[in-house]
Amino acid sequence: MTLQAKLDAFKADFEAGKPPYNVPYSVIETMHRATAGLVVSGAAARALKAGDRAPDFTLSDPDGRPVSSADLLARGPLVVSFYRGVWCPYCNMELQALQAALPRFEALGAALVAISPQTAPNSRKSVRQNDLGFPILSDPHNDVAAAFGLRFAMPDELVDLYKGLKNDLPAFNGDASWTLPMPGRFVIAQDGTVLYAEVNPDYTRRPEPDDMLPALRRAASVAA
Repeated sequence: MTLQAKLDAFKADFEAGKPPYNVPYSVIETMHRATAGLVVSGAAARALKAGDRAPDFTLSDPDGRPVSSADLLARGPLVVSFYRGVWCPYCNMELQALQAALPRFEALGAALVAISPQTAPNSRKSVRQNDLGFPILSDPHNDVAAAFGLRFAMPDELVDLYKGLKNDLPAFNGDASWTLPMPGRFVIAQDGTVLYAEVNPDYTRRPEPDDMLPALRRAASVAA
């Protein structure tokens, strides 16, 4: 089953209110309005695209060790996936799909990192629960997400909904701003050029991991 098919199946059960979710339709309506508002805002059009230069970054892994994009790119191309947090089931399914594809990325000389605004303990939980062989890097205040053009402020209606659902993002992220990254996936060549970019303001839609393989093959052929 493809990643998107799994996401669609989860969404259908969640929005139907099937156990264990039992979510009232008013919650679904609020989520739909917030997603539609982000779509029509044009925020995704302002994100980095293929041909742009990726910003350099140094972020901490879940154990507090600094990880530098420059160091990773010195060894090969880099796959970067921006991840909302351990609380997001769509994101966790995406992480699992990326983990399954990791051997194919590594065969082409590429490294993979996820980037999330969540705190280090939550990233350790994500790594453990999803059985990941790649790091989740902490992006306080979504500053690196902003450099990639992904950071957005949640609308008040959605903030109130999350508070009512006890989904305390300030606690998850150690940041009171109520901002998130739009889910984004990038392939970066060793010279820092973005070879592949996929950004979707609808968090229920994610590209397949293998969609990045052509860009990774191009990067590998240039490096050879």
